[in-house]
Amino acid sequence: MLITVSGPPGSGKSTNAVGLADRLGLGHVSGGDIFREMAAERDMTPVEFNEFAEDDPQIDRDLDRRLREIATTRDDLVLESRLAGWLSGDHADFRFWFDAPVSIRAERIAEREAKPVDRAKAETERREASERKRYREYYDIDTDDLSIYDAAYNTARWGPEAFIDVLVATIDAYDPATDEGKAPIEGVTYDF
Repeated sequence: MLITVSGPPGSGKSTNAVGLADRLGLGHVSGGDIFREMAAERDMTPVEFNEFAEDDPQIDRDLDRRLREIATTRDDLVLESRLAGWLSGDHADFRFWFDAPVSIRAERIAEREAKPVDRAKAETERREASERKRYREYYDIDTDDLSIYDAAYNTARWGPEAFIDVLVATIDAYDPATDEGKAPIEGVTYDF
């Protein structure tokens, strides 16, 4: 089974992807962790690295190539990244989108990164705009198009444990005999 978890910064991707992987006995790979490692190697914050990536398309392409390879060659995994649903193509068994109001996401990021909420919100909005621009330019992916996802959730509505229960219940309720087909991913250029 390959499950993808996508969403904007602070949406709970990491927390819930790890929890889901644990509950289902699956592995977990985080694109965010890989990206933050790449930023740290260059002594940059993720926001600085995002903006740097606008001028160096190879950064995104290297990360995305690696994530696409994981999605197409590995199984028994929860793959988490902003583009995991798009990069996995038809290989994913379930594609989840997580989101929350930007004010909530900024609070989560501020707490995680020990910074003021207003700064976290401004950085998050800059980061999202930067990523939206790059993904459209590189791969013709509209990150606002949620039609490829099997389910989209506002993670602010449940506590972490309850939300994992919701995700597991979603997967447990799946019956291949009644599956009429997942949304195809069309028009994406995987030009790495």
